[in-house]
Amino acid sequence: MTLVKNNLKTSILTLLQDMRTRQDGSDEEFADRLATLIDNHIKMAAIVVPAGIPVSTAGTPTAQTGATTATATATIS
Repeated sequence: MTLVKNNLKTSILTLLQDMRTRQDGSDEEFADRLATLIDNHIKMAAIVVPAGIPVSTAGTPTAQTGATTATATATIS
């Protein structure tokens, strides 16, 4: 899923508004809730690794194992 900065902004504004209305809101609670918003937002990201990364394989034609042999730069969207 593509990250939408405005969605995160809206969530943060909602959190701020909620914290302002509370009598017992603490910095600890705010920090925890903000960290959760950011964590959840980042975990929605789609990480796209380009095709064509060289690999080295071993095994039989029906039971291959292997690992990449070159680095690639992924795109987070």
